[in-house]
Amino acid sequence: MSNKKTSCFELRSSSFDTLLFTVKTVDLEVLHQALKRRFEVAPEFFANDIVVIDVRPLHAGETIDLDALAAMLREVRMYPVGIAAHEGQRTWAQRSGLPFVEVGIDRIAPQPAAPVASPVAPPPIAKIEPHIEDHKSALVIDKPLRSGQQVYAKGDLIVLGVVSYGAEVIAEGHIHIYAPLRGRALAGAQGNLNARIFCTCLEPELLSIAGIYRTAETPLPAQVQGKPVQVSLLNEKLVIEPLKLT
Repeated sequence: MSNKKTSCFELRSSSFDTLLFTVKTVDLEVLHQALKRRFEVAPEFFANDIVVIDVRPLHAGETIDLDALAAMLREVRMYPVGIAAHEGQRTWAQRSGLPFVEVGIDRIAPQPAAPVASPVAPPPIAKIEPHIEDHKSALVIDKPLRSGQQVYAKGDLIVLGVVSYGAEVIAEGHIHIYAPLRGRALAGAQGNLNARIFCTCLEPELLSIAGIYRTAETPLPAQVQGKPVQVSLLNEKLVIEPLKLT
């Protein structure tokens, strides 16, 4: 009989990007309603994304039911894989059964207790530290966005680097991308029907304006594939037109 060992599985080290779902309130109902609003705008936008629940911004002494929060995330097809927490939060956070995850350098210091919980904010940029100029009307990103990274702008968004496959850019106003768009772009995220998407090289996984979207499953016409374009809404349909730069 052969002594040669066989195995039906392997364990290998790997690295992969996740989104950070940063919790800024312990009010589960507020979180639930915010998640539902975001999901209703673009039901396919977060499909199958994996997230780490980051509770570090919570005030000292605040706790949240992480099992209930994880269930809410799964409702909108985001899948929690771990918890980012301060040492002082681990006693209650470990009850969820999710593993603790080290997310870069812990730059968030515990805050003193406050009588009013912080409001929910849009998702932060995940694992990216570009030079950012944030004005009242525009957010400027001057670094490429890799798979798993996400940017949210409350006004217009200007991206000067490539948006890679698996990356997401979201804006409540217009989106301008002066590089290839290969990931997903959502303009008019709060229902602005007049928002537009501009890019110099269109190769997207998903385009969306005010919740009306088009995926890569529908091939683009040759006159706009890989070309400079603008995307707008007309009669609740996405219109993709060549953009003349000269």
